[in-house]
Amino acid sequence: MNTRVATPQSRCRAGVARRDITPPVGIYHRMWGAAMHDRAEGVHKPLLATMLWLEPLGGQGGPMVVASFDHCILDGREMDAMRKAVAAAVGIDPHGVQLCVSHTHGSGWMSRERSHLPGGDLIGPYLDGLLRAVVSMATEAKASAADATIVYGLGRCNLAAHRDFVDPDDGKSVCGFNPSGPADDTLLVARVAAASGRSIATMVNYACHPTTLAWDNRLVTPDWVGSMRELVEAETGAPCLFLQGASGDLGPRRGFVGDTEVADGNGRVVGHCALAAIGSLAPPGTEFRYRGPVISGTRIGTWADVPLGEGALMVHGRWAMKTIRVELPYRPDLPGIAETSAAHERHLAAEEKARAEGDMARARDCRAAAEQMTRQLTRLNALAPGGSYPLAVTLAVVGDAIWVFSPGELYQVFQLSLRERFSPMPVVVATMTGDWQPGYIPPASAFGYGIYQEVIAATSPGCLEVLIEAVTRELRALLPA
Repeated sequence: MNTRVATPQSRCRAGVARRDITPPVGIYHRMWGAAMHDRAEGVHKPLLATMLWLEPLGGQGGPMVVASFDHCILDGREMDAMRKAVAAAVGIDPHGVQLCVSHTHGSGWMSRERSHLPGGDLIGPYLDGLLRAVVSMATEAKASAADATIVYGLGRCNLAAHRDFVDPDDGKSVCGFNPSGPADDTLLVARVAAASGRSIATMVNYACHPTTLAWDNRLVTPDWVGSMRELVEAETGAPCLFLQGASGDLGPRRGFVGDTEVADGNGRVVGHCALAAIGSLAPPGTEFRYRGPVISGTRIGTWADVPLGEGALMVHGRWAMKTIRVELPYRPDLPGIAETSAAHERHLAAEEKARAEGDMARARDCRAAAEQMTRQLTRLNALAPGGSYPLAVTLAVVGDAIWVFSPGELYQVFQLSLRERFSPMPVVVATMTGDWQPGYIPPASAFGYGIYQEVIAATSPGCLEVLIEAVTRELRALLPA
């Protein structure tokens, strides 16, 4: 008979910093192919950057910086420059700097390659300021570090839905709500508490594309993440760090709209689920233990949160971190730059012709098709040379928990597989970390159906399965026998 229930937790030193990183109105904003505007016309809610400084007690390992930005994608070179600048400023290994994006599609496409477009002249100065903000955050977070305990909990949330659907009229695949598809409803939370019990920060790890607001939205916005964070912070009194999970095939049930109220409602759904999970967390440094019977109308079995002994507390302080590279072969039918450029020019010419003829519906479609080719060119030019993509994944064992940081957009099976294999350990999965390349990495079973994520994937079928096995092996090696 089990008379003890462990409380998953990590003992470390922790600090936090926050910055407002909202870009100016008028900056280049177009993120959707179907959008007919280019510049941001206002702000729905501010974009924020939140950073956690984590380091082991007693110096038994290198520190780790975990930052989350309200952006959709940031080019790999921008992320690399920020990572190196942060590492130099606070004196840590660059592999210990994890820069994640929330993946909101309402932030605008902040790439210097778009500087020639309307509002693009503001992108370079904005990114330069973002780098300075990140460095100052790291310095502040490190300076504020104090002994802390991270307590983890598991919640459930049904906002995320499967988004690979087949149009019933033409039988073709679309990216949209699939009421029959599987959707991971796991919501992982953590509370970072100081020795005094005060909350330093909270963490919410959930897999759901922030795509409530789409082509009709002309406002800078963190999408549903904004109202989720506001709700959690109002209740806890501490900054909330959001980490986007493996959401390649997951998005909100109600999405692709222009109404900010829908986005706020979606965020409140996640926020209330997160608060319920946070509210159920046990006190740091305890376990839930059976205390024996009390005679009442019957024999009542009593349980209580009991302080842990020094041996157990030492286990919660374990710390191991490693960055691995997994070679993912490119698909053999990957389009070339020349053919993609030619298709781009054809769509631009078709858009111009449609506009001249006053056919704005067709012009919109041609504009979207040209944008698709622009993005394909961006992907192709950013891919590593050779026959495979060297995906860099950082793994960390922090006390009772596993943290996994990966670039790209992974399908939900990635986190489902890891959490099943390492249960009951909490497994934090943060995608879009360090880079958005190589883009989508669907499972082999998703190929051959014309699904959007499969069509634009750069890597071959089976790469996600290879990645899951590689991460599993390396994590088992990091964990104590």
